[in-house]
Amino acid sequence: MATLRNYFLVTPAFRTTLRSAFIHPVSYHHQHPNLSSIIRLLSNRGSRSTREGRHSTTRVRCLFTGIVEEMGRVEELGPSSAGGFDMRISAQVVVDDVKLGDSIAVNGTCLTVTSFSLNDFTVGLAPETLRKTSLAELSSGSAVNLERAVLPSTRMGGHFVQGHVDGTGEIVAKEVEGDSLWVKVRTGPDLLKYIVPKGFIAVDGTSLTVVKVFDDEECFNFMLVAYTQQKVVIPLKKVGQKVNLEVDILGKYVERLVSVGGFRHLS
Repeated sequence: MATLRNYFLVTPAFRTTLRSAFIHPVSYHHQHPNLSSIIRLLSNRGSRSTREGRHSTTRVRCLFTGIVEEMGRVEELGPSSAGGFDMRISAQVVVDDVKLGDSIAVNGTCLTVTSFSLNDFTVGLAPETLRKTSLAELSSGSAVNLERAVLPSTRMGGHFVQGHVDGTGEIVAKEVEGDSLWVKVRTGPDLLKYIVPKGFIAVDGTSLTVVKVFDDEECFNFMLVAYTQQKVVIPLKKVGQKVNLEVDILGKYVERLVSVGGFRHLS
């Protein structure tokens, strides 16, 4: 655990290289073919038709920034005729240009829009999704974080978030300091090894900076400023409730490259 953390912390150039490769994939394919394959895993582009005859745009599917666009409200949640579950969410911002099949992150979970109207949309939930995420705790009236998948022109205000929840954590402490809120979360060692001080983590789909890692307690903490507290669902949750966690994908790639000796081919 310590070796991976130390390696990840002292290789900021790797993070910068991946960001540049995402922005300029064509030129990087020729210069760094190994990195090209990594970027293809991070993003999957595809042309999508739009409603009302507008020109189609190219949307990066299942890639988000962790900058929550709005908080929606769960209106209905129940079994679907297909054997899974449907969840209908009222919203304003994310339904502005929504299309069938679009990806929307709901509390950090990438879900597919199956129907929509002017002020709400419906997504399908597989039983496995409910088992692996905190979405099973939702009920009618619950607030949820919402973010649409990024466009190639989107500013990367947060970090690479895939919407593929790695696991859940439990809020074990909340403490107010001035107008800020400290939140402490407990999770398992399989996720904690990727969490580093000053590193990125997505908590319920919100891109946050880890302040400290408590290995002996299997916990980490972060701080929410006053503005963020008004825009995301985390402050609404109580001690003992679960949050979805997605660790920084770059840490996983570093671990994989180190384990197979891949860094020898990046020089």
